[in-house]
Amino acid sequence: KGDDYAARVYVLFDYPLEKLSLFTRMKLKAVELAFGTKIPTAALNYVWDNQHTVGTLRPNVYTDRARMIVVESGATKAGTWQIETRDLAADFRAAFNEEPPAIVGVALATDTDNTGETTTAWYGDVEFLPRDSALQ
Repeated sequence: KGDDYAARVYVLFDYPLEKLSLFTRMKLKAVELAFGTKIPTAALNYVWDNQHTVGTLRPNVYTDRARMIVVESGATKAGTWQIETRDLAADFRAAFNEEPPAIVGVALATDTDNTGETTTAWYGDVEFLPRDSALQ
């Protein structure tokens, strides 16, 4: 329901405005005027999802400027620490069919406002490493 996820890591990108349609630019400007802040022009959302299988890549229900990538699914691993390793450039290419722009932010969220349920998620350090770097 909506876009609730037990755990979510947003990676926000500085997608060039001139590449967006006039309508999309107008929507972004309206949000900026209404809330007094600019919103990212592209985002990957790595989510723990109970409805879709691991590896599912789908659009966000509210905007075509964000893509959801399921990295965990179901309750089997609930209550245990998980380490996720992703190739952000490859994920961006798969999601948007072009080269990734610069990363401008990272956000962590646990969200249940649409389902009305409760959940707890713990987040550890988020690191960005060169692609061929070994996770230590």
